[in-house]
Amino acid sequence: MFRRKRLPVLVSLAAVAAFALAGCGSDDSKADDPFSNGGGDKGTIVIGSANFPESELLMQMYAQTLEAAGAKVETKPNIGAREIYMKAFESGDIDLLPEYNGALLSYLSPDGVPEGTTSPEDVYAALQKVLPDGSETLPQSAAEDKDTLTVTKETADKYSLSTIEDLKPVADKLVVGAGAEWRERYQGLIGLKELYGVEFKEFKPLDSGGPLTIAALKDGSIDVGNVFSTDSAISTNDWVVLGDPKNLYTSQNIVPLIQSDVVTPEVTKALNALSEALTTENLTEALAKVQVDKQDPVTVAKDFLAANNLS
Repeated sequence: MFRRKRLPVLVSLAAVAAFALAGCGSDDSKADDPFSNGGGDKGTIVIGSANFPESELLMQMYAQTLEAAGAKVETKPNIGAREIYMKAFESGDIDLLPEYNGALLSYLSPDGVPEGTTSPEDVYAALQKVLPDGSETLPQSAAEDKDTLTVTKETADKYSLSTIEDLKPVADKLVVGAGAEWRERYQGLIGLKELYGVEFKEFKPLDSGGPLTIAALKDGSIDVGNVFSTDSAISTNDWVVLGDPKNLYTSQNIVPLIQSDVVTPEVTKALNALSEALTTENLTEALAKVQVDKQDPVTVAKDFLAANNLS
């Protein structure tokens, strides 16, 4: 198990505790704190997010759910791509992240996802074997947000595109846009070449299914975009999501990735209730309020929790 890197905080807490003991004796109230990690100290649960709107929205839902249950939380939004925020998680600087089972499994599997591992249950089971030491996943949600390759209707009609396989004979004429990390990911350029034989004319590093990719697909500076399946831009613009018959993109159910030393029955109960309330449909609706209506993720999360009796 890796060690948590919060020594300055721990030293400060130790000094405060020593002063309190010297001045007024011991306080047994912390022993009854349901969010104690077992060491007797009521700690702050630090929740992070990736650098795209849905991740930040889910982070706010996690944070407000735990606050409603009595936990003390701190949020760290927009940390970056998975390659960045997972380093913060593995170093112990982040306690909790909203994750996607298939993408996380792919990231943690240097030899590739085991063949035939595509269903939510199989992906979750495989994920348990590769989690970082000292961490775990709570039960996953039915809500899913998959990576997709998406094109405009005009591009789909022009090149007769309905699946990723259809890209193979025409990809050398097309520009694809996605997050910079996509260049090195199996579920990016590498897997497209190995699994489908697709090699694009050009790759434009933009963002992970975010506003840069959406804008580039709209203005025609890219022909194909890596867009997340719950993104409201797909339906708003009448875009075409290309089918994935060879399952390059496995199931992507939302799952809480959490440090084991902050897990308590109360934390588990609160996050499980949220995961059970989330569906692909209501998450898509909530995300549209952020992306289309430009509402604050804090407000959208608050309204979602109230509507589902979680606050």
